[in-house]
Amino acid sequence: MWLGPEEVLLAGALWVTERANPFFLLQRRRGHGKGGGLTGLLVGTLDVVLDSSARVAPYRILHQTQDSQVYWAVACGSSRKEITKHWEWLENNLLQTLSIFDNEEDITTFVKGKIHGIIAEENKNEQPQSEEDPGKFKEAELKMRKQFGMPEVEKLVNYYSCSYWKGRVPRQGWLYLTVNHLCFYSFLLGKEVTLVIQWVDVTQLEKNATLLFPECIKVSTRDNELYFSMFLNINETFKLMEQLANIAMRQLLDNESFLQDKSLPKPRKPLKNISALKRDLDARAKNECYRATFRLPKDECLDGHTDCTLWTPFNKMHIPGQMFVSNNYICFASKAEEACHLIIPLREVTIVEKADSSNVLPSPLSISTKSKMTFLFANLKDRDFLVQRISDFLQRTPSKKPCSRCLSSDALSSVVQEVPELPSSSPLAVSPTSALSNRPVSFSAGEVPTASQGLLKLFRRNSEELLGPKGAKEKMKEESWNIHFFEYGRGMCMYRTAKTRELVQKGIPENLRGELWLLFSGAWNEMVTHPGYYADLVEKSMGKYNLATEEIERDLHRSMPEHPAFQNELGIAALRRVLTAYAFRNPTIGYCQAMNIVTSVLLLYCNEEEAFWLLVALCERMLPDYYNTRVVGALVDQGIFEELTREYLPQLSEKMQDLGVISTISLSWFLTLFLSVMPFESAVVIVDCFFYEGIKFILQVSLAILDANVEKLLQCCDEGEAMTILGRYLDNVVNRQSVSPPIPHLHALLTSGDDPPLEIDIFELIKTSYEKFSNLKADDIEQMRFKQRLKVIQSLEDTAKKSVVRAVSSDIGFSIEELEELYVVFKAKYLMSCYWGNNRAAAARRDQSLPYLEQYRIDMEQFKELFISLTPWSCGTHTPVLAGRLFRLLDENRDSLINFKEFVTGMSGMYHGDLTEKLKVLYKLHLPPALNPEEAESALEATSYFTEDVTTEGNTTLCCLYLSWIWSCLAEEKGTSPQDYRYYLRMWAKEKEAKKETIKDLPKMSQEQFIELCKTLYNMFSEDPVEQELYHAIATVASLLLRIGEVGKKFSNRPMRKSEDCKANNTQDPVSEEESPTSEQSQNSAVEQQPQADHEDKTCGDAQPEKAQPENQTLGDGSGEGQGSPLQLLSDDETKDDMSMSSYSMVSTGSLQCEDIADDTVLVGCEGSSSAARYGSTIDTDWSISFEQILASMLTETALVNYFEKKVNILQKIKDQKKVERQFSSSSDYELSSVSG
Repeated sequence: MWLGPEEVLLAGALWVTERANPFFLLQRRRGHGKGGGLTGLLVGTLDVVLDSSARVAPYRILHQTQDSQVYWAVACGSSRKEITKHWEWLENNLLQTLSIFDNEEDITTFVKGKIHGIIAEENKNEQPQSEEDPGKFKEAELKMRKQFGMPEVEKLVNYYSCSYWKGRVPRQGWLYLTVNHLCFYSFLLGKEVTLVIQWVDVTQLEKNATLLFPECIKVSTRDNELYFSMFLNINETFKLMEQLANIAMRQLLDNESFLQDKSLPKPRKPLKNISALKRDLDARAKNECYRATFRLPKDECLDGHTDCTLWTPFNKMHIPGQMFVSNNYICFASKAEEACHLIIPLREVTIVEKADSSNVLPSPLSISTKSKMTFLFANLKDRDFLVQRISDFLQRTPSKKPCSRCLSSDALSSVVQEVPELPSSSPLAVSPTSALSNRPVSFSAGEVPTASQGLLKLFRRNSEELLGPKGAKEKMKEESWNIHFFEYGRGMCMYRTAKTRELVQKGIPENLRGELWLLFSGAWNEMVTHPGYYADLVEKSMGKYNLATEEIERDLHRSMPEHPAFQNELGIAALRRVLTAYAFRNPTIGYCQAMNIVTSVLLLYCNEEEAFWLLVALCERMLPDYYNTRVVGALVDQGIFEELTREYLPQLSEKMQDLGVISTISLSWFLTLFLSVMPFESAVVIVDCFFYEGIKFILQVSLAILDANVEKLLQCCDEGEAMTILGRYLDNVVNRQSVSPPIPHLHALLTSGDDPPLEIDIFELIKTSYEKFSNLKADDIEQMRFKQRLKVIQSLEDTAKKSVVRAVSSDIGFSIEELEELYVVFKAKYLMSCYWGNNRAAAARRDQSLPYLEQYRIDMEQFKELFISLTPWSCGTHTPVLAGRLFRLLDENRDSLINFKEFVTGMSGMYHGDLTEKLKVLYKLHLPPALNPEEAESALEATSYFTEDVTTEGNTTLCCLYLSWIWSCLAEEKGTSPQDYRYYLRMWAKEKEAKKETIKDLPKMSQEQFIELCKTLYNMFSEDPVEQELYHAIATVASLLLRIGEVGKKFSNRPMRKSEDCKANNTQDPVSEEESPTSEQSQNSAVEQQPQADHEDKTCGDAQPEKAQPENQTLGDGSGEGQGSPLQLLSDDETKDDMSMSSYSMVSTGSLQCEDIADDTVLVGCEGSSSAARYGSTIDTDWSISFEQILASMLTETALVNYFEKKVNILQKIKDQKKVERQFSSSSDYELSSVSG
């Protein structure tokens, strides 16, 4: 690349001059390339350690004048080819011009001006997005691509200086973190270390400190553990590595690839050495943290944050903290944990004004809302800019219609539709419809009323508890919350403090439960910003059926059947609508068991729309990935629970692991939030705290339950006993303050002996959990979630691999180890297409509901790459052609994609089986559909072909089926009815399931197809150690087969010309004396080998005779490979070795006698057509050969038999493929040795 001229004082230091002229020098860096001795080794090591190679390329061009001691660097290059191009340009364009100048200063000025002009011209043509990255970073990215052979689509995020510990020796070098790979390069005193690891292969990422490795990062894969240390900023590096690994896990989980955010605002100040991609990832991390802290919608993006203070009227103080501003919200978080959190939706803001500054209150900002609340912020550093940003966002905030639920208790009754309360003894008039009914269920709103408020209000039974002590307690709770609302505000803009959490722990009153669940979960924000969304979803999903709706119907009547609200159609229909609407909103999740239990409880306290948005908050934000097909989120939190048990209850942890109890209990606890294992009145208090605290509370309550049963659990002998103890404990967790009548708990009541069960108060359990385990932090849990997510997803991938291998192993000749290695290679090729492919079909979003075997599929280009590296039949430049044919043969459903089973079936055909099986694969590769025809043959030609085939080979089932179809088509044209087509259909149906493909089922091969087969064999043998013997053998076999085809043509043609009487008598004209010896010889040869071929015949895994037979009808020019005339097969142009064919005599088949077929003869013509047997002649369409004849002929040649029966180790092929998977730049002066991780 051209450089802005820079002054160089010492031109010879660390550089070697390779070319020179009066005005320029071309120099090479010492230590680069061959030679250099000890000085070269030292310079190369310094370049890597000090990163001078990122600033100074290995080649450069200096400008000089004779009398000046100062040099000017004008160009540099990473390869000799690049620098030579610049050098030649200078010689051709500047040397003659510079010789005209008399003054050396004018020469230097002219050169500098010319170089600046070239650079300006190049910069003008550059893409604008590349200008975002600083110059030094661009150079590092170019170096990374060259060093590790990465394509341009692979983006560098950042790079760091560090040491890689190889054994006990640290190798100082540079760690490059790209979107999809972790790469490391070191050059130390002549020894290179190159590592390339895909993020999807990382199973563990830890930052720890040991005696051997002081504060290092440990990167674990399935095969190795790598240690990196001596980072300048290890925390930043580790955080970035976590982000990239998380993106890779997300890709494995739901095929969600990384897309750079192009809408990021440019930094106000230029950032040194920070790429746009790194800024993007930093912004993503901040956005995720911001949304999680304040429970905001998933599309909310943080614009900025600043330090400030907030005036809190409830305690008359200015609380220090941070203000966060985004598109739709202003939020505040105090520095002291739980001192105060505040969320102000911009849709509620009416006035933003700057108040007068004073020494007591500098830079104040006042924000007023529609609910008559005013918030006073102060100590803002850049108040004017902040006000401008808030004003911009306010102008973009659309005005929303008021929602049906108002957060003031006075207006609640006036807005919500009045529905009369029904006594429990009087069921609704609507009769419930069975979920198992075969007829469709109508969900019309006219038939089933919408639940416009919580079902608990509609189905509250007259209870004396409302007038007793429990009722008084409930009234006191309501009054406490009303006082809290008065002091701290009500609605989304409420001040959330430690006082709020205390009230939640004491239980939310039933009348306020739905309202506060919506506020604390953040579901309220999404509901009011999407008016009418739920109603539209219900309308769109009404009457539509799929797998999710079937599962929903099955589980509807299992959802809290003991509660009267779900013993009638009103509750069942509401539950159906909410679950179905969510399944249509999020098809990735659809419906998962346990969603019905949680949703039924939500409907008791909320109307349908509110319950829907609470379900959205649960599934998509508060319990991420819990309710997908593999319950990944629940498994992740189960791993966290196990880790916390080891930390807090070490004496119990080992026992629980031995019994395997944690994995059993935690899923039911977490997925249903204890609703399925605890009495309803108690479990709903758990849900109260969960909506306020999140998963942290579920984990600490789970620990408290184990802690309360430690002694009993330690004495357990098996899993069943431990489950009994925990089940009995949970059954007897009671809520003595509940005003609702107790609902029968369907969980089996487990009691022992005559001892009455010991009741546990739910509020005491919650209090204990906070006292003992309240030091759990949300940030720590998120960190643990990342660690466990790596482990869980990789474990699921291993399970998927074993399932796929087990599914295909019975039909494939590969061993389990070989299949597992092939699966890894196959999956890696698919994933590579996801981030390096250009809109390939295989990179489309895969369907997680499909079986594991169908989830990864590759297209033809990817298959060709794998075939070239793994095939035992290397054919040089002909290999891609052969790969394309095999792909078409394997692609049975013609969707241009193949799955893993189809892939290994094709590979197995080449690696395993006897000579017959391998030749069958090769034979099929030269017939349609593998051999792509240039033009389709007419049905009449196909009929004559199959008629000939039937005459010579006998009636096969598939030929009959195809002929019946042809006859029916011809009959329709003539206006007559087809004869006996049912007979052929019955034959086909009868024999399809039992009959396996034999060599007799293979169709005959035309002359053109045979020539293509010979071309393939010729290319296949070109690099074999015994290629001369193989050439000799294939020439002999080809000569013999050409002659056999000529004889067979006469036998097949003559019966066709006979009358029907002759056909019935099966009479044939005797062959001429000239032909009989050859015919007899060929017939004897075929007969001798036929028993052996039949005995060894096996079916090929991919073959579908019913498809192959009609498609193999083409006899004309059907190769479609662009190989030219078939008679060019054995021409000198295509021979690799000139001597390989020189000893063979070229003769015409027309003048050849039987005794002329010698070992050194190659047939290039056809019987009876000597004039046509010339270079460039047309194909004889009547000529054909069968697989049995090819097999019998090849068995006569030992060299061919040995070639196809030799064993090839595919594991070694896979190992070699991994080494060359990323080809290093050919312009490099020395080869980089790849040290696989």
